[in-house]
Amino acid sequence: MHHPKTHTDPIHPGSIVILDCGGQYAHLIANRVRRLGAYSEIRIAETPAEELRGAAGIILSGGPQSVYEKGSPQADPKIFDLGIPILGLCYGHQWIAHALGGEVTPGTVKEYGRTDIDVFNRESPLFQNLPQFLTVWMSHGDEVTKLPEGFTHLARSQSSPIAAMGDEKRRIFGLQFHVEVTHTPKGMEILQNFLGLCKAAPWSVEGFSDRISKTIKTEVGERNVFMLVSGGVDSTVAFTLLNKMLGTDRVQGLLVDTGLMRKNEVPLIKAALQKLGITNLHVEDASEEFFSALEGITDPEEKRHIIGNTFLDVQKRVSEELRSAKGELRMVERIRKSQDEVRMLGEELGLPHALVWRHPFPGPGLGVRMLCAASPSLLDVEKLDSQQKTLLPSHATPLPVQSVGVQGDGRTYRHALALFSHHSCRVTPEERALATNIPNSVPLFNRVLLCTSYNTPPTFEFTPGFVTRERADLLREADAIVDEEMRQAELENEIWQFPVVLLPFGVMRGGESIVLRPIRSTDAMTAEAYPLPEDVLQRMTDRLMALPGIEAVFLDLTNKPPATIEWE
Repeated sequence: MHHPKTHTDPIHPGSIVILDCGGQYAHLIANRVRRLGAYSEIRIAETPAEELRGAAGIILSGGPQSVYEKGSPQADPKIFDLGIPILGLCYGHQWIAHALGGEVTPGTVKEYGRTDIDVFNRESPLFQNLPQFLTVWMSHGDEVTKLPEGFTHLARSQSSPIAAMGDEKRRIFGLQFHVEVTHTPKGMEILQNFLGLCKAAPWSVEGFSDRISKTIKTEVGERNVFMLVSGGVDSTVAFTLLNKMLGTDRVQGLLVDTGLMRKNEVPLIKAALQKLGITNLHVEDASEEFFSALEGITDPEEKRHIIGNTFLDVQKRVSEELRSAKGELRMVERIRKSQDEVRMLGEELGLPHALVWRHPFPGPGLGVRMLCAASPSLLDVEKLDSQQKTLLPSHATPLPVQSVGVQGDGRTYRHALALFSHHSCRVTPEERALATNIPNSVPLFNRVLLCTSYNTPPTFEFTPGFVTRERADLLREADAIVDEEMRQAELENEIWQFPVVLLPFGVMRGGESIVLRPIRSTDAMTAEAYPLPEDVLQRMTDRLMALPGIEAVFLDLTNKPPATIEWE
């Protein structure tokens, strides 16, 4: 169900307004528009057309629901009377067709991932100066099956006959695919062509820190400030900016050691900040509080909730102690910009490249990379229909746990399918194809893995697993091994993020398994499983299997979608 939040501020004159239809891409679309030099902002899908007067253009984002579903996001049809360019992406494309009298129906084949389209109307403003055949990124279950009146057919894919449509006279366009993700190689050119139809206000990153500094100085005034520092890019950049702007005597930072951080992360963060001349950071070891609060918890959302609440409790207690020592402190949150913009700001501030471009790490830390379950989740493949069974290779077995995925922009909890082969650390094109075809065709699976430690399926023994210090220490060591091997192979700039996941089963009771999840991405909205070199994967596997307690290693071959980057 889409639960919109209202927005009371008037829009910026000449902005490109992204109407958020509940998908995961609205902020990325806004970022891409700014990268192309146009001012952008995000509003709820239901924003009245009257409040959008003065906008230079409108983009409707993707979303997980069906346009004909009760409670689904519905924009104001009067936006079509504003006389400005409008672009619908995925759900937005379907909503435009639905709102203007076309037809939207469930697709016979759901498309997730890379798809080739045939642009047979290259005279359209959106496709000017682009080739006839394009690779794009799809993530949808429904499709437009009848054009609205006044629209022409612009492009098709094998499974989506109306992959693009347009009413050039009114400058209204719909695309079934996502132009905003890096896996649509010509996506920025298509978006640039759309912006060329708009008279948008300009935006630039140059001098960005000065503009933010002025805003924060106005808000803070003469007061001292307090900030939580996680060690991630966002908080490190913001903390550095505050110290540069106000001076270390007016700023106090707090880093909470949750016990769920990477190996040696706390001393590394302190050393990195000290090199920048920042010594006003208090480190609080609250690991025992976190492990105690998480005892016996298995539900991923409950884990996140507990970690967040415990963090707030620790922050409140320690901040009160710091206030007693330093006087009144005003709380300042992180910089609310997309991560690539924060990275650019970090370099503008003079932060070291290695610090600014660290791999992203989840807020709850290793807590969401430690799969927890009290009992196994078993799947009987014999219950699949005959057509689905033919898609599964004989050398495959479902794992006794479930993980989160994203199919059609909606979240799913489903099983992972493990492949086994006699070349366990060499991934074949056929195995990569299975990682796309199986989740698309067999909805019980949202991930496909390759076991790198066994050639044939062993009998796995499940052991109830929870968030404990012992499991966290084991995962921390495994993560450090993978990070070391990745850097020795000089892959840290090719791989955007490398989650290492702990699963509560092995070949003996009490054993654990490791999943390697290297991915390529720039924005986390979509991701491609990174093809690790065979020798690197073999070294990682050998070292991980030498860790006491680790009894199996897997490589996640699945793109996002249909899998998410994290397993929880």
